[in-house]
Amino acid sequence: MSNPSLLILPGDGIGPEVMAEVRRIIDWYGDKRGLAFDVSEDLVGGAAYDAHGTPLHDDTMAKAQEVDAVLLGAVGGPKYDVLDFSVKPERGLLRLRKEMDLYSNLRPAQCFDALADFSSLKKDVVAGLDIMIVRELTSGVYFGEPRGIFEEGNERVGINTQRYTESEIDRVARSAFELAMRRGKKVCSMEKANVMESGILWREVVTEVGKDYPEVELSHMYADAGAMQLCRWPKQFDVIVTDNLFGDLLSDAAAMLTGSLGMLPSASLGAPMENGRPKALYEPVHGSAPDIAGQGKANPIACILSFAMALRYSFDQGAEAERLEKAIETVLADGVRTADLLGEEGVTPVSTSGMGDAILAALDASL
Repeated sequence: MSNPSLLILPGDGIGPEVMAEVRRIIDWYGDKRGLAFDVSEDLVGGAAYDAHGTPLHDDTMAKAQEVDAVLLGAVGGPKYDVLDFSVKPERGLLRLRKEMDLYSNLRPAQCFDALADFSSLKKDVVAGLDIMIVRELTSGVYFGEPRGIFEEGNERVGINTQRYTESEIDRVARSAFELAMRRGKKVCSMEKANVMESGILWREVVTEVGKDYPEVELSHMYADAGAMQLCRWPKQFDVIVTDNLFGDLLSDAAAMLTGSLGMLPSASLGAPMENGRPKALYEPVHGSAPDIAGQGKANPIACILSFAMALRYSFDQGAEAERLEKAIETVLADGVRTADLLGEEGVTPVSTSGMGDAILAALDASL
């Protein structure tokens, strides 16, 4: 049998730096665990625009459709702010999500014990936190029509349309319930059914889907109340399922509960391919951080944890994903810190590659 295939898109800013550490982890699994991957690499975002005049070349899009999973670093940077909206780096990422039909965005928010003091919330509120936000990713207000800026009388008006079909809600709800069955068997659905018709439909469809999962406890919450509860007592949640806009907001709020955006991975999953694996793109939640790009200061853990998610959700290697996650937990418990994780005085931060060295050493020790 051929090896599983990976397309790596490092992107812009710190993307190439953090992805270089992922490549080392991938090589380790091939050398030490007999888990080899066929890896190819290409351009996305500003890097693709610089080379091709487009944030995602058609050939790259075709490769993404063919491989078992895509790993992406980050896109964007201030040098591209002057570009037309249609060719900004972020459009490359949106095209990948849309054309691969990656409708289910998984954003875990896990607080490692060693970093509980880094959260802006009290330690007892976040210690042991492990929640999963499932965000619908290919519909809603970011894609609905009509959209645009139009002339209306003597002034301009900006229009974006929130639109969901029953089938779009159904499929992302099912992905959330399936995840909950492997976790704490609790799903909280968040919308704004009190003021939005799309929210009413969302609640109705999720309730119907829930009847197929009698073991899972389903609750509903308005998204603004959910944001408040995430800050008040986040450990009440297990799996949160929500739409594209609210998922964007709530997942970033949950991200800061853990202390650093540099710690958070994500997975975007679609329908199964012929080989049974889902269409999949894995990426860290953090951005391209152009202010520190090229300086060796970036934290690679979010990108490495994104590969751990690929091991779990694309390649049925849950035990190896856990091995990698435990190696990271060990490194953090030993006090190894990149610059974004400094809290104690007198601690010298390690470089991006230094963190990679420590994680590889912990993986070696796990054998």
